[in-house]
Parts: sequence; structure tokens; C-alpha cells
Amino acid sequence: MQIGMIGLGRMGMNMARRLLKGGYKVIAYNRTPDRIKEIVKEGADGAFSLEELVKKLKPPRLTWLMLPAGRPVDDHIKVLKNMLAKGDIIVDGGNSYYKDDIRHEQELKALGIHYMDVGVSGGIWGLKIGYCLMVGGDQEIYERLEPLFQTLAPKNGYLYCGETGAGHFVKMVHNGIEYGMMAAYGEGFEIMKASSYGKDLDFSKVAHLWNQGSVVRSWLLELAEAAFKKDKNLSSISGYVEDSGEGRWTVQQAIDTAVPAPVIASSLFQRFRSRKKDAFSDKVLAALRQEFGGHAVLKAGPQRSHSSSGVPKTKTGVLKNRF
Repeated sequence: MQIGMIGLGRMGMNMARRLLKGGYKVIAYNRTPDRIKEIVKEGADGAFSLEELVKKLKPPRLTWLMLPAGRPVDDHIKVLKNMLAKGDIIVDGGNSYYKDDIRHEQELKALGIHYMDVGVSGGIWGLKIGYCLMVGGDQEIYERLEPLFQTLAPKNGYLYCGETGAGHFVKMVHNGIEYGMMAAYGEGFEIMKASSYGKDLDFSKVAHLWNQGSVVRSWLLELAEAAFKKDKNLSSISGYVEDSGEGRWTVQQAIDTAVPAPVIASSLFQRFRSRKKDAFSDKVLAALRQEFGGHAVLKAGPQRSHSSSGVPKTKTGVLKNRF
């Protein structure tokens, strides 16, 4: 089977490699030529434009997008729909919003072009382990593409989730859960680090221990173990945390359907908070405490020190914490 892989980033490149190892003929396109040349050396056929990629594919053509959600996907589909023909297939394997999938499917259906949404999880480890695939769209097309999913995924690692949008919807919620799990691990390790035991604890060994039959064992803990082995106090890493959209969409979905999701919502807001130094909201909080309770405030300047209990100190000692 031929497949046109569009987008050779961290995920797209390794997915192309896994498909090549599985015996697929991959025609690869990327906005920057260097990535194309790299995968050509490994056996792919390179295309240096979308037009060239479409010409190299035999009907019915299969194209797989691994692009950032939003406008990049819209722009590529806009170009592809004028080159593809009835019976061809476009798969969006990025992290698109499920409502965009519905719009794309309706737009392409009028032209006789099939559209499938596939949520992909696995990160940089997917090449070796395989990718977890959450598939939405026409079930008949899903069944036609199932051998492809089998090649990309580990055993039992793919699922037909339902009609158009279902794949990316399930992936969206998956990422929302991921936000909450990561936040809980982060808080737990920080509590340990701040304690009197923290200086003696080897967090890589703690993470390894918890993966030996513990109820909190997970792949994320394996990754935490690896990170702590490289840098035991993570001193080389900034605490700035981005979000790629799915957490926001999950919280919005919870609001739309009146489902309480305090953990996921809080973890999303925590990521926003990570990007602020000396947040203005904290200044407002400190000012209010001073106004209603006469509580001392620290003047802007050198980084504050803390007592062992975590309460900020001043020159005269620990601030009273009455409220």
C-alpha cells in the first residue's frame, strides 16, 4: 500500500519510518526540504510539493497529515481537495479539534473524498513501541485502512471510536487526563522535595519503586525516572509549561456538558500559572491581606526565603499567618 505522509516533525518522521519498516511505500512531504532528504535516505520517495506528492500516488490515493492543529491543517486540505479525486482519502493524524473534523468531513464529502480523524499518542517512543491510535470516521474506510493501523500500533493499540470526530474527541479527553496525572506527580515530588526527608531521597529511585506494583504506576513515572536520572533536581529545566490545546478543549467540553472536571481544569490553569513570574494576581492577594488584616508584605526585590514550614520569612522572623 502507498501512503503520502505530509508533515515530518517528531511524530510524522517516526511514523513514516515505522511504515517503511512495515513494508509500505511512503511518499513523504515536508515544508522544509531537509526533512524530506533525511527520510529519502531511509527508503521513502520524496516529494517537494503537494502537487508532486499527489502525482506520485496511485488512485485511490491515501494522504496522512501530521500537522499542527488549526490553520496548517485547513490550508493543506484546501490545496489537497483541488488535486485529489473521488474515492481518495485524507487522514488527519494530528491533534485537531473534533469540531474541525466534522467541518472537514462535510467539505470533502461533497467532492467524494473520504476523511478520517486519528488521534495519535506515543510521542518519540512510538517508533519502537508503536502508537496508540483512536480512529473516527466511516467504518468501511476504517476497515480498509486497518492493516495500516496494525502496522503503526502495538498489539491492541488501535480502536474505531465512532463517526467523524470521535477519534480526536477521545484523544482530546486522553490529553486532558494526562494534564491531571502530570500535575499530581509534579505536586507529589515537590511535597517530598520540600520536606525534611527531601535532601536524602533519590527521586529516580522513588519513581522506579512506584512502578513496581504500585497503584500509581505508569509510563509517565518511567519517564520521570529517566528525567531524574539525568538531572536529580531538574535544575537545568525551567518550570515554564506550554499547552497544545487539548486540555483547553477538554475543559470547554466539560463546561458545555455540565460535567465537573476540577482536576483537569486546575491542571490546565496550573500550566498558565507556570508562565508567570511574580504574577500580578499574587500581588493583588498580598495587598488585600495587608488591607483587611494588616498582614506584612514583602517588597519587590530579591527572591524571598522560606521557613521549613513554607511560610515566608522577614528580617524579624516568620510572618504571622492568621488568615
